[in-house]
Amino acid sequence: MSRTEELIREAETASARNYGPLPVVIERGEGCWVWDVEGRKYLDMLSAYSALNQGHRHPKIIAALHEQADRLTLTSRAFHNDQMGGFLRDLCRLAGYEKALPMNTGAEAVETAIKLVRKWAYKKRGIADGKAEIIACENNFHGRTTTIVGFSTEPQYRDGFGPFTPGFKLIPYGDVQALEKAITLNTAGFLVEPIQGEGGVIVPPDGYLRECAEISRRRGVLLMADEIQTGLGRTGKMFACEWEGVRPDVVIVGKALGGGVIPVSAVLADDAIMDVFNPGDHGSTFGGNPLACAVGRAALRVLVEENLPARAAELGAWFMEQLRKIQSPHMREVRGRGLFVGVVIRESSGTARPFCEALMRQGILAKETHKQVIRFAPPLVIRKDELKWALGPISEVLAGKGVELAAA
Repeated sequence: MSRTEELIREAETASARNYGPLPVVIERGEGCWVWDVEGRKYLDMLSAYSALNQGHRHPKIIAALHEQADRLTLTSRAFHNDQMGGFLRDLCRLAGYEKALPMNTGAEAVETAIKLVRKWAYKKRGIADGKAEIIACENNFHGRTTTIVGFSTEPQYRDGFGPFTPGFKLIPYGDVQALEKAITLNTAGFLVEPIQGEGGVIVPPDGYLRECAEISRRRGVLLMADEIQTGLGRTGKMFACEWEGVRPDVVIVGKALGGGVIPVSAVLADDAIMDVFNPGDHGSTFGGNPLACAVGRAALRVLVEENLPARAAELGAWFMEQLRKIQSPHMREVRGRGLFVGVVIRESSGTARPFCEALMRQGILAKETHKQVIRFAPPLVIRKDELKWALGPISEVLAGKGVELAAA
């Protein structure tokens, strides 16, 4: 039995079966490259679902981690620490908001935003207690908590987890008229992904976010942008909403905020919204911990100092152009923005999973989403020559080489 097989068996014996990972066991990473336990080298084209925008083990982020770990790691919010204020100040300045509330995971941040908007609706808008509604989009992915999966339209995400939290209404993604029609006197917020990532890297029509923002302002509804995957440079802007000049009322960030080192997330809003929270209303033992704040601050500095959003814009446009030139009987469409790219596999060719497995054997790690889509989202520190190299194996695999297609 190989070391890979031994470790996979060990994990599958001790772990709940809630993931279906590719059969590779990674032990080391640097930049946009990783190595498995057999010594094989791979180009990481997933970035831990965009948590590694700055690459694996960025020296400045790791240095901040070590320095802070040698001093202080956790206080809880029962006391102040010397790192949280500076981190939140930097985050607010970068995003252009007055206040930030730190949490750990993306799902926690979404839950925080839901609580924030509901409380704002009752305390500021005058909506009757227990009546506030939040509109979300079909095909959404905002996390895995029971509240969040309750307004998912993916049957598997809901199966066996009810009863679900009321107060959510679903509309088609990309449909401005549907939003206008769905808003009532009890509507508190509209929760939307600027690009639906887990849903298949779905980019809405041009002007969609801008029109949604206008409708939300006119109808007194808070626009809540889930920028957990799309934010922090991934799409070629620091935040994806910037592509349409939109400033949401509430912004949710996570993943790359922790620099690929530690879970860090936050909700951003101005004082007029955030001031509905009082001590005891909401909290987290680890949210705002000094280790996470030191790492998050370094992660933000790397994004700005290395101009990673602009890098994503330039390389992403070039990469998608090259992908669209590939002659493949299996590829239906290439879509995305920046280095957030989805290659859609024709249903007649089966699912995207065998293509991801073939890419793995060629030294490229990508992962399927929504069965038919290969998601390419490499670290933003990737170089053009590395992307050029990747196009060779990608072209071969999309042509069908080494792909174990299901029998018709």
